[in-house]
Amino acid sequence: MTAPITPAASATPIPPATAAPVRPQHEIRALYTDTTITVYQAYAPFIGQPAARDGRFPEVWKRDRMTWIKPSFLWMMYRCGWAMKEGQETVLAVEIDREGFDWALAHSELSHYVRGVHADRAAWQDSLRRSPARVQWDPERDLRLDRLPYRSLQLGLSGEASRRYADEWTVSIRDVTPLARRIHEHVTAGRLDEATQLLPRELPYPGATGRTAS
Repeated sequence: MTAPITPAASATPIPPATAAPVRPQHEIRALYTDTTITVYQAYAPFIGQPAARDGRFPEVWKRDRMTWIKPSFLWMMYRCGWAMKEGQETVLAVEIDREGFDWALAHSELSHYVRGVHADRAAWQDSLRRSPARVQWDPERDLRLDRLPYRSLQLGLSGEASRRYADEWTVSIRDVTPLARRIHEHVTAGRLDEATQLLPRELPYPGATGRTAS
């Protein structure tokens, strides 16, 4: 390592450069208020548009199937291809009750076996079968949808958690497809500063419980 240069006595000392903060490998980042947290999903228009219009999921939305919610807007953009993948043309911002989100985390299991976290593979499989929610960590994405060195949460909800998400926890549903397209236009044109200004302000989520690491 090169030794630091000592300024002359008459020179004004230059403060050291501030290193960019190092993010934890597993951290929930989200847009949230004191009582709600926003998660993202993408659907075909026949589901997404009625959901946004009525503020609740329509009957055609299968409450007995696992559904995955994503607190990261950019990971959702990676998953749906900026709302251009078939069946994912409508991006929804779903504002849900934080108590419900915390309940899901507290009753979750990791989607994969991790030595040292689980007693053994059989114990993990048993816990996974009994858990109404599962935690999965995927590489976070930047504006160009390239991988970042830290992870983003996907939370899978099934059974009781899926039903409560749709019918109890949901506070509001907004169609943010136009926002996704505006940001994508800026990115495509190389206007990354403008794109960044439009992104939801996602901060580390406090008080996460359950199997939310590893």
